[in-house]
Amino acid sequence: MTSQFRQPIAQIGVTELEQRLRNPSASALQLIDVREPEEVAIASIPGFEVLPLSQFATWAETILARFDPDVETLVMCHHGIRSAQMCQWLQQQGFTNVKNIAGGIDAYSLTINPAIPRY
Repeated sequence: MTSQFRQPIAQIGVTELEQRLRNPSASALQLIDVREPEEVAIASIPGFEVLPLSQFATWAETILARFDPDVETLVMCHHGIRSAQMCQWLQQQGFTNVKNIAGGIDAYSLTINPAIPRY
């Protein structure tokens, strides 16, 4: 995975994310969490598919079979750094509507749902 950002990455804030998740059309969203399984065990939001960046080699070749590159895809991590890398990579794979969740699960816990543990 490259760390060079060639295209600007769209972002979505956690308040907008919460509104989108509560909307009945949320089923049209593709949700990806790139954190490690240990992190997801501590804090998670239902509906996200976990694709840890450390396991990139195990899932990278199947990304286009698992997700539709034309459907809106929201990517989350702990604070927004790893998810930004994933967004960049998805764009390089032809994904046309990718958004990084700004602040990640930590911002979601602080702003939206304090019942989600912070770590």
